Amino acid sequence: MNMAIMLAHYEIGRELTRFARAMDDRDWATLKGILTDDATADLGTGMLAGSDAIIALIRQYLDVCGTSQHLLGNLIVEVDGDSATSRAYVSDMHLGPGDAPEPNFRTLGDYHDRWLRIDGCWRLAERRKLNRALIGSMDVFKKERTE
Repeated sequence: MNMAIMLAHYEIGRELTRFARAMDDRDWATLKGILTDDATADLGTGMLAGSDAIIALIRQYLDVCGTSQHLLGNLIVEVDGDSATSRAYVSDMHLGPGDAPEPNFRTLGDYHDRWLRIDGCWRLAERRKLNRALIGSMDVFKKERTE
């Protein structure tokens, strides 16, 4: 492993962390800056094309729930020049509105990502989220609730 590969591993890991934190902070501009404009994604609901469509789907869920936390681990990065792939475990938690403990929803999954180095920065070009387990209720994402 040479220094360029080690640096790419670090930079991609940092962008993954920034992406997870941006989702939890509801910082859509940061997500937009990490994704390529023509990025594609399958987050478990079918294929999406374009950064705007990806962000819209993420917002569909996160704009209506309470606090969320996306934790990443076990990162593997493979670099080939100005392109790379990464795999990282994700464990995410979503609380109900107003941070209500119920309903809540969690997943245990695996992000499989493809990256491109554009103007010296690593940008996310493709994401596939493979869910290993779904825990809790999707009701946490309902826009209207009956109390």
